[in-house]
Amino acid sequence: MRASDAEREAVVERLRIASVEGRLTFEELTERSEAAYAAVTRGELDRITDDLPGMGAPGANPAPRQVQRKFSAVMGDCTERLVGRIDGPLEALAVMGDVQLDLRGAQVPTGEISISATAVMGDVKIIVPDGVSVVLSGHAFLGDRKVNVREAQPGARVPVVRVTAHAVMGDIKIVDDEHHAPFRRALTDWWRDRRPPG
Repeated sequence: MRASDAEREAVVERLRIASVEGRLTFEELTERSEAAYAAVTRGELDRITDDLPGMGAPGANPAPRQVQRKFSAVMGDCTERLVGRIDGPLEALAVMGDVQLDLRGAQVPTGEISISATAVMGDVKIIVPDGVSVVLSGHAFLGDRKVNVREAQPGARVPVVRVTAHAVMGDIKIVDDEHHAPFRRALTDWWRDRRPPG
């Protein structure tokens, strides 16, 4: 039977709640939300949530909170893969160094992350899951601010990453998984397509 818009929205809300409970990462929430909006039948919607407990299930344990909120590199490098729950804003500062924040494993109960990124003769790279919405603001002086993510489907409720970026002779880049390591991803896809089934 074909699914209605209301049923799709109900599944997306169930996914959001599962994310708050620590059952889904930011990346999983994004992927499954996209799949819910693209679902045509009720069966497709059921498969999206078949590994999740029903609404209001007992024993929901919130994911551990992300304690560190400020990441900096002064004449060095800082590479962080954030896992766990993020309830507040993050800060990234690169001064003659590089900061890389990977948000693909983060759990975001509110569905929105705010990041303040500053690069002074350095680089800040923020990796987000495919399909999130990125809102970029700020200024660049002799530097660049770039967003290279696949756009979300129009009208879809997807997680939002808000980045206030200030670059002085430096670069701030926000990329999704698809654009993070394009060569490695293409090679992996090529290899997977050529492997014999089974």
